[in-house]
Amino acid sequence: MAWQKPEPTVVWRAVTTYLTVCYGGPPGANDVPSSTPSAVKARLDSLRHAPAKEFYASPVFERDASNASPTKFSLRLGNRHYPHMKLVIERSPDGRGFLVRADTHDAHVRPAPGSRDYAVFTQLMELNRQVAEQIEAAWEGQGIPTFKSFLREDLARRQQGQ
Repeated sequence: MAWQKPEPTVVWRAVTTYLTVCYGGPPGANDVPSSTPSAVKARLDSLRHAPAKEFYASPVFERDASNASPTKFSLRLGNRHYPHMKLVIERSPDGRGFLVRADTHDAHVRPAPGSRDYAVFTQLMELNRQVAEQIEAAWEGQGIPTFKSFLREDLARRQQGQ
């Protein structure tokens, strides 16, 4: 099913917001805070030079499965505490539009309770969750669709009998 991916300008707004929340400080060159890690800056420079028609074909995006028509694009941007957090662009549940989310990318593996790493890792997970919530709240404030905003709008439509 074809879906409407966001225009690159929307993705860049989402990236700028993400980076500002994660790395703080005023945006520097190309709206990237100076404290942004060099690997992230290099990824974004590569994406910035992609022609608009080839934006989603850029190798900086991780895609879902080996699907010929991906429904999820991930951009690893990290945060101050964890380099693996991602900005995710995915098809909305209704299949028509898109949603953007901050994927903490830390739930796939967790040390066993009682292990020496468990307490530190759960603290990291909590920090990541807080950062993700801040990013998504900022996106919602800018009118960038998130899963929460999709659910609110869907509930409103259902209550109106649409």
